[in-house]
Amino acid sequence: MMLKFIVFILFIIPICFMKNLYWMVQNLMFLLGFMFIIMNFSSNYFMSISYLLGYDIISYGLILLSVWIICLMMMASEMVKKKNNYVELFMINLLLLLLLLILTFSSISLFMFYLFFESSLIPTLFLILGWGYQPERLQAGVYLLFYTLLVSLPMLIGIFYLYYLIGSLNFYLLNGNLFNYEILYFSMVLAFLVKMPMFLVHLWLPKAHVEAPVSGSMILAGIMLKLGGYGLLRVMGFIQLMGMKFNYIWISISLVGGVLVSLICLRQVDLKALIAYSSVAHMGIVLSGLMTITYMGICGAYTLMIAHGLCSSGLFCLANITYERMGSRSLMINKGMLNFMPSMGLWWFLLCSTNMAAPPSLNLLGEISLINSIVSWSWVTMLMLSLLSFFSAAYTLYLFAYSQHGKIFSGSYSFSNGKIREFYLLFLHWFPLNLLIMKGDMCMLWL
Repeated sequence: MMLKFIVFILFIIPICFMKNLYWMVQNLMFLLGFMFIIMNFSSNYFMSISYLLGYDIISYGLILLSVWIICLMMMASEMVKKKNNYVELFMINLLLLLLLLILTFSSISLFMFYLFFESSLIPTLFLILGWGYQPERLQAGVYLLFYTLLVSLPMLIGIFYLYYLIGSLNFYLLNGNLFNYEILYFSMVLAFLVKMPMFLVHLWLPKAHVEAPVSGSMILAGIMLKLGGYGLLRVMGFIQLMGMKFNYIWISISLVGGVLVSLICLRQVDLKALIAYSSVAHMGIVLSGLMTITYMGICGAYTLMIAHGLCSSGLFCLANITYERMGSRSLMINKGMLNFMPSMGLWWFLLCSTNMAAPPSLNLLGEISLINSIVSWSWVTMLMLSLLSFFSAAYTLYLFAYSQHGKIFSGSYSFSNGKIREFYLLFLHWFPLNLLIMKGDMCMLWL
């Protein structure tokens, strides 16, 4: 079942080398996405199992998100095509990334998951190093690489140790076991905490976002942050016992960190940095809900991961659209945008309101269940959660008000409308986000 999608992607690769078939590749990827939607037979058990691959509902949602975001990345990166900036290599990079992501999410062996989880770092690194904007992208790439690699090696040793103990790395066979080894717990969890990223190990994320091209930002916010959450969802099954001992550490760091990061957001002048820091705050609450190991927390974490993938990616697209017009991402220059790009004002409004979890967005469903789970875990968390919700709305309003209202920057002299491609791109981010609330059972009733 998964194999046919993988073969499909491999067959798209030669098309990248043909002249002027950029949109053809994108259409084929959309076709892949729609085929995947039609084949939604997922239950909460693994389906279509082969030796290494199989998928259940968690994988299904995230694979679909990967295909969707990568289609939209091609649509957003028209400048790569227009300036002929190694466009064939760019397409192949995206296809390889998609291939690795699909393999990551549909592995049923922990080691295969680890292997593809780490390999998906390489195309992302190439995106940042090859198509980024400033020379600092080298430093950003090194940050990304070393933060991720440093904590992944203990995880590899942990995986081998598990294999030594049980003789299998299948997720289903692992879930029956309850280990009580502290070092095993820390080695399994830390890799995913850095990938999430948890506060205190989040520094690679804003750096990578600010230096990455729009496609790099979209894949980082849309999928890479979800790899950590997905990994935790998978391994929490067999490290529950230690989780009950240590999870409070991660919950407290994430909640306090979420508030601090929200305060950092309030004094950003770079559009991309603001959206990147807001991602850290959102993933903080996802991590806290996940770590309570409650039904509602795990479902809420999954829901908010998918919602945040679409929403954050859409905001990065918006930031890039204004960047292409103004040549700057600074809020000092990008102000009064209602005068400059009147029709984009609506999209700014829609995506900002989604970012602060206004109904009827999927974010709302996720955040309500996360807040429920965290408060039911301990009522002391209410203080930090209320501050987090308040400042989350505050920095989103700050982003919207500063960029859309105020006196227009004197250097921009005429108004500029969006292209149809851009409206379509934003629509495809926003529409699933607000329609998936109708299919909330997919997100909430899968355990």
